[in-house]
Amino acid sequence: MSRIAIEVTVNGQPHRMEVPARRLLADFIRDDLFLTGTKRGCETGVCGACSVLLDGEVVKSCLSLAAQADGHEITTVEGLCVDGVLHPLQEAFAEHGGFQCGYCTPGFLMAAIAILNEVPDPTEAEVRAGLGGNLCRCTGYVGIVESIMAAAEKMRGT
Repeated sequence: MSRIAIEVTVNGQPHRMEVPARRLLADFIRDDLFLTGTKRGCETGVCGACSVLLDGEVVKSCLSLAAQADGHEITTVEGLCVDGVLHPLQEAFAEHGGFQCGYCTPGFLMAAIAILNEVPDPTEAEVRAGLGGNLCRCTGYVGIVESIMAAAEKMRGT
């Protein structure tokens, strides 16, 4: 199996590795970097549990090759917490019941970060549209949307 050298920055840390040419980004993150917050769900790009940010844009890591990330910056859910301090979005999910079993939560958090980076004061409709690539089998999405709206408010300082 052919291998390829890649250089990526993951959660602010540079990494140089040789990976199989067909290595999925999800497998690289979980199995090579041991960042297990990124979940493998459907493995077809439907559920969004594997969502990460690649240069600030949401990507489904189960559909992306690690080689495609070469030279880019990846942010996983582990990168949201800085020096042991939760991101306001993580706090809001805990305070507003944005999760139940928690399996899908990392993907929702990453999608929500992308939404809030693009639209700091989103409407509920914009939040729901931005979450269109993520599925939760436990909730009715109300707590997730409320959490994101509360985080947006907190992040704006209002």
